[in-house]
Amino acid sequence: MPRLVYLIITLGCLITGVYLWFSGYHGYSGLMIAIGLAASINLK
Repeated sequence: MPRLVYLIITLGCLITGVYLWFSGYHGYSGLMIAIGLAASINLK
């Protein structure tokens, strides 16, 4: 169950980061991608 939660957080943050990048919010997209990468550490 916790692994599924981290997977959802990771995918949500990465999708949001890409969307924000294309919307022109480069700083916020970098932050969302960093949070997604931090959450992906727990997927092992």
